[in-house]
Amino acid sequence: MHLLLASKSPRRRELIAQLGFPYDIVDVDVDEHITAPIPCAEVGESLACRKAAAYSSTNMRPDDVLVAADTVVSVDADVLGKPNTRAEAIGMLNRLQGRSHVVYTGVCLRTTAIQHSFTEATTVHFHPLEQKVIEYYVDTFRPYDKAGAYGIQEWIGMVGVRGIEGCYYNVMGLPVARIYHELQQMRIS
Repeated sequence: MHLLLASKSPRRRELIAQLGFPYDIVDVDVDEHITAPIPCAEVGESLACRKAAAYSSTNMRPDDVLVAADTVVSVDADVLGKPNTRAEAIGMLNRLQGRSHVVYTGVCLRTTAIQHSFTEATTVHFHPLEQKVIEYYVDTFRPYDKAGAYGIQEWIGMVGVRGIEGCYYNVMGLPVARIYHELQQMRIS
């Protein structure tokens, strides 16, 4: 089995490498805007399937498995994507601090013959954070490439996250244990 990771995320690249399968990075460029109303829990999977569909199967060998993923943060039934500005990042963290939210990562696995997708959900509980802590994090770590404006593996995760229910790696952007087991099932079928 040879994996093709359709992602620009350095965190996903690091995590997929640790799975131990041979892999390559493939470039897929899709519009990630959701125009129709869709439940928060389905956004990531919808986008992951859109990314998988954008990669031509003519580029795939029989032993290739394309892995596409998308992560969103949900609070108050709103989807928090990646912030575009400092103000947006600070606003997102102000919404998350002192409460819980859900991180959804949708994954699409595709071969030349089949496609399988799923969503992994993890609940994250944040401590209350002072404004100066939020601003320090945003100004120092510049989390503009992260859903919800934070990376759990960074400083904010160490000082701000009170606990999680579910997969830690899912919050980083790739539920590697679930992917591993789904790949094993694909290998068996």
